[in-house]
Amino acid sequence: MARTRPDSREVRLERSFDATVEEVWELWTTPEGIEAWWGPEGFDVKVRALDLRPDGEMAYVMTATAPDQVDFMRKAGMPLATDARLTFTEVDPPRRLAYSHLADFIPGVEPYRVATEVEIAATGGRVLMTVTIQAMHDEVWTDRAVKGWESQLGKLTQVLASGR
Repeated sequence: MARTRPDSREVRLERSFDATVEEVWELWTTPEGIEAWWGPEGFDVKVRALDLRPDGEMAYVMTATAPDQVDFMRKAGMPLATDARLTFTEVDPPRRLAYSHLADFIPGVEPYRVATEVEIAATGGRVLMTVTIQAMHDEVWTDRAVKGWESQLGKLTQVLASGR
């Protein structure tokens, strides 16, 4: 059984894009968009199901593909491919998305739920996106989560800059 962590701290990440709110929203809410950037560098993602509504789920598999990530996963005793599922808690097109996912991939740690919120807003001819993530069970894993988010948000920036 997974536990939730409502009292944990949060980490906020902001990015600004030369894009429209609708372009950013599409990259967060379609299988093709998600597969274009989701997951840190060195990982590929394949969306298996997407039900974009409150209480709907997204099921995906994330696979380590780059040598450094494959090596890290093996040394950590973690599988190279992980089936994951998140549950949407709020869907307010095209401005707000919230979901939780089960952190059940950490060796020796009881699974628990982690919340994420995404705010997308037009500001000064650009789009400001704020991602708020709930901290993980300890500082090491919180730091890993933040680095993973920074990496995948870098991929999102590249996709938007390419005019996808």
